[in-house]
Amino acid sequence: MRLFYGLVLIALYLPALALAAIFDLSQLHWTLKNQNGTIVIPASVPSQAHLDLLAAGLITEPLLGINDFTERWIADDNWTYTADLSPWSSETVQNASGKTLLVFYGIDTIANITFAGHPVAWVNNQFRQYVYDVSDLLKSIGEGDSNLTVALESAYHYGLNVTSRPDAEQFPSSISDNFEYPGVRQYIRKIASDFGWDWGPAFVPSGIFKPAYLVTLSEAITEELGGTPPVSPLISNSSDSPMFIEESSIDIYKVGQNFSVAPDQTANWVVNVSLALRSASNFLNPSLILSIPELNLVSDALPVSPIKSTAISATWVGVTWQIPDKVPERWYPHNLGKPKLYNLTVTLQMSHEKSVSFTTTTGFRTIQLVQSPYSQEDVDVRGITPGDQWHFEINGKAFYAKGTNIIPFDPFYARTKPEAVKWVLESAVKSGQNMLRIWGGGIYQPSDSSIAGGLYDFYSVCDELGILAWSELIFSDTVYPINDFLLESIEPEVRQNVRRINRHPSNVQWAGGNEIEGIVEGAPTHYLDEFLFLFRDFLQKIVVSETRSVAYTDCSTTHGVLSLEPYTLRLNNATPGEIYGNSERYNYDATQAFSLSTYPVSRFVNEFGFHSMPSFYSWEDVLTSVDDFNFNSSVVMSRDHHPPAGDLTWPNPNAPQGQQQMTSAVNLWLPTPSTSDANQTFAQWCWSTQIFQSMNMVSEIAFYRSGAGKGENNLGSLVWQLNDIWQGVSWSSIEYSGRWKVLQYGLAKVYSPVIISPFWTAENQTLEVLVTSDALDIVHGMAQLTWYDWNGTEVDSSRYNFAVPALNNSKIFHASGLQSILPRGKNETEVWLLLNVTANIDNKTTSNEQYFTPSSLAQASLVDPRIKVSSNGTGNFMTFTLSATAVAPWTWIDHPLGTIGYFVDNLTGIPSNGFYLVPGIERTIKFVMNEALSKVTRPDPVDFVVRSLWNNTHI
Repeated sequence: MRLFYGLVLIALYLPALALAAIFDLSQLHWTLKNQNGTIVIPASVPSQAHLDLLAAGLITEPLLGINDFTERWIADDNWTYTADLSPWSSETVQNASGKTLLVFYGIDTIANITFAGHPVAWVNNQFRQYVYDVSDLLKSIGEGDSNLTVALESAYHYGLNVTSRPDAEQFPSSISDNFEYPGVRQYIRKIASDFGWDWGPAFVPSGIFKPAYLVTLSEAITEELGGTPPVSPLISNSSDSPMFIEESSIDIYKVGQNFSVAPDQTANWVVNVSLALRSASNFLNPSLILSIPELNLVSDALPVSPIKSTAISATWVGVTWQIPDKVPERWYPHNLGKPKLYNLTVTLQMSHEKSVSFTTTTGFRTIQLVQSPYSQEDVDVRGITPGDQWHFEINGKAFYAKGTNIIPFDPFYARTKPEAVKWVLESAVKSGQNMLRIWGGGIYQPSDSSIAGGLYDFYSVCDELGILAWSELIFSDTVYPINDFLLESIEPEVRQNVRRINRHPSNVQWAGGNEIEGIVEGAPTHYLDEFLFLFRDFLQKIVVSETRSVAYTDCSTTHGVLSLEPYTLRLNNATPGEIYGNSERYNYDATQAFSLSTYPVSRFVNEFGFHSMPSFYSWEDVLTSVDDFNFNSSVVMSRDHHPPAGDLTWPNPNAPQGQQQMTSAVNLWLPTPSTSDANQTFAQWCWSTQIFQSMNMVSEIAFYRSGAGKGENNLGSLVWQLNDIWQGVSWSSIEYSGRWKVLQYGLAKVYSPVIISPFWTAENQTLEVLVTSDALDIVHGMAQLTWYDWNGTEVDSSRYNFAVPALNNSKIFHASGLQSILPRGKNETEVWLLLNVTANIDNKTTSNEQYFTPSSLAQASLVDPRIKVSSNGTGNFMTFTLSATAVAPWTWIDHPLGTIGYFVDNLTGIPSNGFYLVPGIERTIKFVMNEALSKVTRPDPVDFVVRSLWNNTHI
C-alpha cells in the first residue's frame, strides 16, 4: 500500500495508474560493474556510482580529505547498472493485456539502455526524462537475457571523443571558462559544475540519479465502442488503467498577456492546462474538467481532441479556463503579502461516466520583468538617469528584490536531503530574502520530491514560503557549439522543464544562461552569431511557446533589449550616460572593498560576492589529520579552487592567490589572528574571513538598496551565493551542513524592511547616513547615532526623525572632515559609531542596527571585553545572556558540532549574532534548533563557544 500512496502523490505524472500497474525499479536487485569487471557490487536506484561504491565500502566519503583527487578514477571508468527483471515479469508478463512503458526521470548522463537483451535507446542528456514503449520486448524475458541494463559511459571521456572529431568546433580560452576537466562540458548536457567550479569539487558523477518505473497500461474498450471503461484507479485501486500522464503544464496568466505584452491587472485569469498522454485505448470524445474547491469553482466539461491508442509517443491535449480577476486571492512573496495557494483538480473525462484526476497546488499572480525605457517625465520629475528599466513587478507593483544565488546542494544529486534543502530556503526567509536565483551552471531544481522524480522539494517550498525563484536554463560561462545533434536534445530538455515549472507562482522568469552575453560581446563575429542564434532565437522561441506567464531573457547578466517584439538584444548598442540591463561585481582587491566608487551604478545587481572559509566545525567533518587544521595547510588549500586550476593539476596551483585574497582582507580590516593555541588561531582565521565577507557584502547591499532612491532606481541585489556544495572555500552564507556563516546574519540585518547605513568616502573624509526602506508606502521613524569609545563609554549621541517615501531613502546625516565627524578630542582609532533605527510598518515596529568604525578594526584600540555568558534551558529552548566590561566587536556564539540551528534576539525574534556587545547593554539570544538536521539534539550549553575580535590575538 505504501507504494501506491507514494505514486499517487506524483500528481502530474503518475496519477492515473493503479497499484498493480506501477513498478518502482528501486525494488529490483541492482548491481554496479565497472568496464573491465574487476568491480561488481550491489547498487541502488536512484543513485550514482560514487554513492554505491561508498555504500559497498570500496571508497570512503567523497567529501573527506583529498578524495576529490584520489577518487578521480571513478570518473574515468565506465559503469553499468544491471537488474534482473524476472521478479517483476513473472506475473506481469502473464497478465499483460496492454502496453508497458519504461520511465526514467533522470539518467546521468551518457548511457545505452537495453531491455531483455534488446537495445532500447542511447541517451545523452541529464536534464531530460525518458519514456519508452517496451511492450514488444516483454516476451524476450525468460528466453535468454532477462536484464534491464543501463551502461554509462564516462562523461569526460565521451566529451574528449566528441571534441576530437574533425568536425567539432574548437573554442579559444577567452570565450570558454575551464575549471578542472577542460574543454568538454559545452558538448554534454550535464551539470556544468560537475566538471569543477571555483567553489566546488569535480567528481563528474554518473548513474540513474532519479527514480525510474515500469508502467503497465491496460487496454480498455470505450463506451463509444460498446464496452465499459475502467474505474478510476485513484478510487478503486483497479489495475485496469489505460492512461499515463507523461507531462503536464499549468500556466496561469492574464487574458492578452504574453512575453512582450504586459498583463492587464483587471483582465480575467487564464488557466491553461496541457497534458501529454500515452494510452492503451482509443477515447473518441474526452474532455477536461478543472476545479478549485476552495473557491467553489468548477469548469464545464471542456472538450479535447481524441486520444489515440499509442504508447510509442504522447498525445497532447489542452484547454483554457477563464476566471474573473477578483475571485482568487493573489499570491505574493512573504514580505509583500500572503503567498496564497490553491488546490487545482484536473479531471480527464475519458467517457460519460469514467475519469481519472489529479490535484496539485498553484497560485494566481502576475510577474513582469519591466525592460521598457524610462519616460522623459521619469527623468525630469523623478530624477531617473535615462535608459531602460530592469526590474520585476508583482501583481502590477514594483518591489525591491532582496536575495542570493542557489547552486547545487550536493555534488551527488541522488543523496540530496529534502530537510536540508528546506532549511536553506527557510533560512533565506528568516534573513529577509524574497528572491533566489537558480544559477545556470547547476541543475533545473525540482518541483517537489515526487513530480518527475524530484527527490526533494524546491519550487513547492518556494511557493509555500513566498520566495521568488529566478530560473535559468542550464548554460553557463562558455560559448556552446551549434549543431543539430545538440539542438535536437536541448529542445525537449527545455520544453519539459518549462512545462513542469509553469504551475509554480514563485517562478519569475527564464534566463537563457549565465554570464555568456558578456563573454561574446568582444569576441569575433562568428561566436557572437552563434550566441545570438542559440540564446536570442532558438531558446527564446521555445520558452515563449511554452509559457505566457513569465519573461525570457537571453542571459543572467545582460545589457537588456532594444525591443521585445521582435526580440532584439541591445548588446553594445548603448547611449553614453544611460543605464541598461543589470550588472554583477567581483573585486578581490581588499583595499577597494568599501570604496563606493567601485560599486556598479545599476538598475539591478544579480551577482556579487567575496569568498570565505567555512567554520572550524565544518573542517572537523572532513580533515583527517591534526596537521591539517591550519589556514594554509596543503589539504585546506587543496579545497580552495579560486581561481580555478583550468586543468587536472592537483592541488590547485592557483589556490595561493585565493588564500592571499582572504588573508590580505583580514590583515587590512581586522586584527590578524595569532594566539598560542593553534586550533584557536585557525578557528579565528576561518571566522575572521567570514566577518570580512559579511562586512563587504553588507556594504554593497546597503549601497544598492539606497540606489532605489537615486538616479539608477536600483530595485534588486542578489548576493553570490546562499548555499554550499561541500566543506571548502566558497562565497556562501550557509555552510554545507546548514550552519549559518556570519554573512547570513549580516543579510538578516541589511535585508530588514528599514535599514540604517553609514556611507564613508575616504578620499574626501565624508560620512553620510541614510535610512532606506523597501516598503511600498511611506515609513516614519526615529534614528539614533551614538559614539562610544572602546571601553564602552558613551561619548556623544544624537537623534533624528525621518520619513522615507516608498522604495526610497532619507538622508539623516552628512558631514565632511574627521574633525567635524568624530567626537571632540577623539581620534579615529579610539571611537566607533552605533547606528540604530526604529520604524513603524503596517502597525508593527521594526528595528535595525549597524556599525561604523572610522578606522580599520586592525588599528582600533580594543580592550579586553571579559565577556560573561549565562545560559538557561536545554535543547530547542536554550537562551544565552551575554555581557561585557568593554566593547566586544563582532561578538559571536557558535553552536557545537552536530547541531544545526540559528540564534535570534530573545525580545524581537530577529536573527542575531556577530554584534557589538556594549557594557551595560546585555544581549539575550535564543538558539533555535533544526532537529531534523541535528545529530546532537540535546547539546550541553558548555559546548557553545563565544568569541570576539579580542580573541584573534588573545586566548
